[in-house]
Amino acid sequence: MTELPRKAAARTARLAALPLGYAGRSAIGFGKRLGGRNADAVLSEVQQRTAEQLFRTLGELKGGAMKFGQVLSVMESALPEELAAPYREHLTALQDSAPPMPTSTVRQQLTTHLGTDWKERLVWLDGAPTAAASIGQVHRGRWLDHATDDGAERDVAVKVQYPGAGEALMSDLRQIARLARGVAPVFPGLDIKPLVAELQARAADELDYHLEAEAQAAYAEAFADHPDIVVPAVVSVGEEVLVTEWLDSAHSLAHVIREGTREERDHYGELFVRFLFEGPRLTGMLHADPHPGNFRILPASDGGLGRMGVLDFGAVARLEGGAMPRATGRLLRIALDADDESLVAGLREEGFIRDKIEVDPAMVLSYLAPFVEPAGVDRFTFTREWMRAQFERVNDPRSEEFALALKLNLPTSYLLIHRTWVGAIGMLSQLGATVPFREILEESLPGFAED
Repeated sequence: MTELPRKAAARTARLAALPLGYAGRSAIGFGKRLGGRNADAVLSEVQQRTAEQLFRTLGELKGGAMKFGQVLSVMESALPEELAAPYREHLTALQDSAPPMPTSTVRQQLTTHLGTDWKERLVWLDGAPTAAASIGQVHRGRWLDHATDDGAERDVAVKVQYPGAGEALMSDLRQIARLARGVAPVFPGLDIKPLVAELQARAADELDYHLEAEAQAAYAEAFADHPDIVVPAVVSVGEEVLVTEWLDSAHSLAHVIREGTREERDHYGELFVRFLFEGPRLTGMLHADPHPGNFRILPASDGGLGRMGVLDFGAVARLEGGAMPRATGRLLRIALDADDESLVAGLREEGFIRDKIEVDPAMVLSYLAPFVEPAGVDRFTFTREWMRAQFERVNDPRSEEFALALKLNLPTSYLLIHRTWVGAIGMLSQLGATVPFREILEESLPGFAED
């Protein structure tokens, strides 16, 4: 495949084939079981082939299909191991790669969005992309800075949006919402429709590279003097092209998830959490795309553990009042104190529990355990097993927590904050990181350290 498919009918047909493919493989599997094959072996084979088709299709289509796949990828740690094992390779592959678009298309995009004289500034461009994601791909280049007396050149990352990405993004997300049953075999218990609805609401922001450049520039300035976290500065921007300083990095956090030492997991896990909560305090914005491919490992000059670079500011929550809601920290502190009655009262005040909806305060406290437990100790270890237990507990239709979830409401102002927090917990569980979560919240989450 060489370019983003533009015809909605062709893309829809490929997405529509996902549930049909699963149904066909299930029927074949049933026939094999009748023929005497071991049921577990047949089920594993069906899951494997379903994963291959699902994530290959999502990755190749790019657009909203791949964006959806990337969001799902951070939830891999919540799956039961017997389901996660066949899918892990396909899920993590979405975090770092996708098929490239032709060089001619890249150059056409540069001419359209940086001007016909772009070669006078971008004096060298690598023809092969260094990275590809849901709506664009990145090339390495060298930028001639005419503002300096010596005509200095610097390495840059050139992010180019796929032609037709906006149309494909929205079309895919609409189709995925209709075809949620095709994803159900991969993520049982996960409610797909609200997830897709939130992605649809944020799609316009992610397509606007001027808006992304504004957010990245603010983060780059805020973290300019940080000893351990690097955000590349913005060099130039057009409607569908974004040029930033280059980060010299061979690996992302996906590599640490696969092969990292205990020291690396804890180090980068802590940096990730610090970035997540310090960012809103310094910029009034929340980086809301916590998948491993966006967090890069920078080499250390002394051979030790390197700094962490952060990329992709297309999905950013511009926070009301320029900060994380103070109620978030205050309610989390109340939950830590096990004051369930005050917790319910605070949740009602913020709109999480509607008027006249009756809930069991003790059950509410239990339901919020995934958010509360990490803040209850000096250092918390996130694991796949812990994440899996939390996910299964609140998504089991037979459980009291599941019944409670149907009564709760997620206010619009908290939608992206909630998804980011859940995604962050998922990524930390993949890392298996031990981090000083409570200390970081006391330093950077408004309302948490108050008595």
